[in-house]
Amino acid sequence: MLFLVYFALSSLFTWWFVVVSPLYISKNQMLLSTAIAGGKWGIQVLAGYLLLREKKWLFLENIGRVCFVGSCILMPYILLSITGFANDARFFVGSLAASVVAMIYAYYRAVRGMGISLNWWAAWLVCLALAISLQLTTVFHVI
Repeated sequence: MLFLVYFALSSLFTWWFVVVSPLYISKNQMLLSTAIAGGKWGIQVLAGYLLLREKKWLFLENIGRVCFVGSCILMPYILLSITGFANDARFFVGSLAASVVAMIYAYYRAVRGMGISLNWWAAWLVCLALAISLQLTTVFHVI
């Protein structure tokens, strides 16, 4: 059940990232943003649990680790924002982009390493694209 620890810590780090960001103007916006991010992972957890038989626990641990790695990449932004060294939108977006790129690669490696279909990775990419679209449209009203 290590995946629960990974996802719990990731949730904590992600919430912290959102709270210190200057881009969120309300608590509702913060909650919506984190719900979208968490929903993307929730879909994968549910699908893995229901559809993967003998490899489901390994899959859940691996994607939990992927999520955790992505959240850890946000820590420099969090720590530098708290200390007042850097709290601007460019650093926020850069941290987020680095996290996403690392998770894309790590998810791919996790799926390949398990010997399951790359369709799992492709499905996560679809969830990621939808989550990013929802963030840009419903949370930040950019597009």
